[in-house]
Amino acid sequence: MRAVMYGAGNIGRGFVGALMSRAGYRVAFVDVDRELVARLNAAGEYTLRVIGAEGHQDTTITNVHAVDGTREEEVVQAVAECDLMATAVGARILPRIAPLLARGIQRRFAAGRPPLNIIICENLMDANRVLESLIKDYLTPEEQARFDREVGLVEASIGRMVPVQTDQMREGDPLRVCVEAYAFLPVDKDAIRGDIPPMEGLVPYSPFDYYLRRKLYLHNMGHAGCAYLGMYLGKAFIYESVGIPGVELLTRTAMAESIAALSRKYEVPAKELMDHRDDLVYRFHNKALGDSCARVGADIPRKMASEDRLIGAARLCQSQGIPPVYIALNAGAALYHYLCDEKSAQDEDSARQALLSLSGLNPEDELALLILRFHRLFAQGAPLDELIRFAREEKHRLVGPVV
Repeated sequence: MRAVMYGAGNIGRGFVGALMSRAGYRVAFVDVDRELVARLNAAGEYTLRVIGAEGHQDTTITNVHAVDGTREEEVVQAVAECDLMATAVGARILPRIAPLLARGIQRRFAAGRPPLNIIICENLMDANRVLESLIKDYLTPEEQARFDREVGLVEASIGRMVPVQTDQMREGDPLRVCVEAYAFLPVDKDAIRGDIPPMEGLVPYSPFDYYLRRKLYLHNMGHAGCAYLGMYLGKAFIYESVGIPGVELLTRTAMAESIAALSRKYEVPAKELMDHRDDLVYRFHNKALGDSCARVGADIPRKMASEDRLIGAARLCQSQGIPPVYIALNAGAALYHYLCDEKSAQDEDSARQALLSLSGLNPEDELALLILRFHRLFAQGAPLDELIRFAREEKHRLVGPVV
């Protein structure tokens, strides 16, 4: 069996490519980093190091090679001949690889190859629709119809945390990838064409919309909020931020709001989601990962978009009748850091304009007003205790007495 892992970075080598190799696939990593390609081809293997509080465990990932992503003919042939494929290149790179994917798929059609599933490991909502549109631009109407029947664009929820690899993590081995122990890969069961690929850790699920929202509005939202609070308090790493009791309290409570909304919308038991939250927070404490607040909090405009982790989670709460007070606190922190990055004034007019531009919220929306109230506290340099007290009072005001 042959597999193509398009992207040999942290997720490609540190997660999905490793799962493919362990499942018995001969894995071809496609990447434009020529030095990395040369090293993989010379070694034919690499080390995957699982790190945690108790130390680390090394595993050798074998039966791998690499293809130079600039050698178009080799890439097209690899796509044409493989039995399974995945992408982890970044959303902005998908338009660049779509023509090669289309040519490889056309060659598969001509050769009468069986259906192909492409697991999409991109941090992008509706990634399947985006990639479908990009590929179909290069196909004829007849090929597009066959594409719908024979190519599965399978969205995945990437829960494994793989930090930026430092020289200390590599310890002289440039191919080593350090990861956390979590290694489940939920995928969209309904999108799979033919048989489900035989991979340990693969979790086919339907309806997959729930998993996508759970990942974005629970994991990513809590992670981002922890990062912004850590940055506000002068902490460099996620484990330092969540190690502050007040930050852990705010993180858990914001995640509880998402739990309530997800449970109500998808009719999933709250306990299942609470257990997942507790596991996530435990993983945030993993000092060995060395995951930085700056990395987790990067690209604020994307994270503040209307359907992304902060505003999207808050809007889901609103749709389910749950006041998203603690999520709004996270969004207020993100807005504060965005204005810092833009070297803009932290006054109310600048904050309002930035928030509306980033999120698309109505200026009179209760959510927008709440975020701006939290931003004002951050701009004033409010201590953590004051942020907690204000959030508690706002929550009581919006929920009211409970019998």
